[in-house]
Amino acid sequence: MFTPAFAQAAGGAGGGATDLIVQLIPFALILAIMYFLIMRPQQKRAREHADLIKNLRRGDSVVTSGGLIGKVTKVIDDAEVELEIAPNVRVRVARGLVTDVRSKGEPVKDAANS
Repeated sequence: MFTPAFAQAAGGAGGGATDLIVQLIPFALILAIMYFLIMRPQQKRAREHADLIKNLRRGDSVVTSGGLIGKVTKVIDDAEVELEIAPNVRVRVARGLVTDVRSKGEPVKDAANS
């Protein structure tokens, strides 16, 4: 009724906890590799983009996610900036849509220091 294979497997059932740990090690390694190759660089890019958006100022030449290239003429608030995309053509753009700063503008001089 029982084959020798079943009899041998039943005798080695005492190491069940170590078998479970050995089976879970590959999954833990895969999760660690995913974290270091995918999640960590993505978090770093998101942090750099947040810093880029936070540091926008008047005079910066920027590229939006829609492909528009313009110069920041006015920082309206924490959510929007005004871009000049052609002479006398200004549009309001959400800060989150700015993908790249091509060139930094000169710092704005204070009226008190002039």
